Amino acid sequence: KNKDSLLNRLYFFEIIIGLYITMKELIKNLFFGKAITIQFPEERRNYSNRFRGLHYIKSVNGVENCTACMLCPTVCPADCIHIEAGEREDKEKYPVKFEIDILRCCYCGFCEEACPKDAIKLSNIYEMAVLNRADGIYDKEKLLVQRGNK
Repeated sequence: KNKDSLLNRLYFFEIIIGLYITMKELIKNLFFGKAITIQFPEERRNYSNRFRGLHYIKSVNGVENCTACMLCPTVCPADCIHIEAGEREDKEKYPVKFEIDILRCCYCGFCEEACPKDAIKLSNIYEMAVLNRADGIYDKEKLLVQRGNK
């Protein structure tokens, strides 16, 4: 029978090899490589064009593109979109109330894909910190003001 030695049972050699690799990478990055840390307020990271951030509603001449078809709240897995529909004089539907709870949103992009009028979009804006939960609910006016850099 092959009995393992105490050093093999404690993974002594594997620990030494792991420490060697860690120290080698540390010394290489510390003295010969570029810095990995990004100094956030001064330096900004470039995200992919596919990044999904803060929502906004596209508007044409100050009128939202949305026709209150209710597809975006239907496909939303987080149930964070709430719309109340109204009707204009020309018999066209529009959202009287359009709210997105960004604290519940999982930023999956289903609402953007489901919209037939291409009204709701997700921007590259990722700074969405709020001080209280009420500020995390974006209404129609706030969503019309937001502009993405896509």
